[in-house]
Amino acid sequence: MKNKKAIVLLSGGLDSTTVLALAKSSGFQCYTMSFDYGQRHRSELNQAQKIASSFGVVGHKVFNIDLASFGGSALTDGSIGVPEVLSEGIPVTYVPARNTVFLSLALAWAEVLGSADIFIGVNAVDYSGYPDCRPEYIDAFERMANLATKSAIDGCVMTIHTPLIALTKAEILQKGMALEVDYSQTVSCYQADSDGRACGKCDSCRLRKQGFADANLEDVTRYL
Repeated sequence: MKNKKAIVLLSGGLDSTTVLALAKSSGFQCYTMSFDYGQRHRSELNQAQKIASSFGVVGHKVFNIDLASFGGSALTDGSIGVPEVLSEGIPVTYVPARNTVFLSLALAWAEVLGSADIFIGVNAVDYSGYPDCRPEYIDAFERMANLATKSAIDGCVMTIHTPLIALTKAEILQKGMALEVDYSQTVSCYQADSDGRACGKCDSCRLRKQGFADANLEDVTRYL
């Protein structure tokens, strides 16, 4: 494991920060990627930069992708409000093909760095029902990655690591606390203000709040 490189997708939120802590504790040299994709606020990007620095990552990149030009999501289209009550089906906060776009760019950087490992904080237990957070999606992307890249053809088998995929939010928090993750520095809210303070009402805030409660931990989130 010594000097083994990994790409870690880092949004600045609770889950991705926990994944970074897990990857680093496993001995990986971590390179973090964040995405300015036209989301409603930049607070999470600002925190991602600070989190990457605090973890001493080897490199941190912020990629600009204008998914807002497509719209179709409450996170990229100002005309669609962020829901503050539970709804059935896939919520309007789903961003079309977002994880596919993000993982594809991570795959490209991994090839350049000679890395065979990509970490992403998707979760299929306490999550909002997004189709690109399911185990079968990750399995399919990993198969594609090992068909579509020169590095895989040359024998460098790519692995998409999803250490949180089968955990509850409480279990994720417990793992992070064991690794001394400072969750007060993370921003999960879909509509946080410019200082990173959370609304406390959106789906992401609801799941986060419940996670702290279920784990019997103090909620260190900064709320409006």
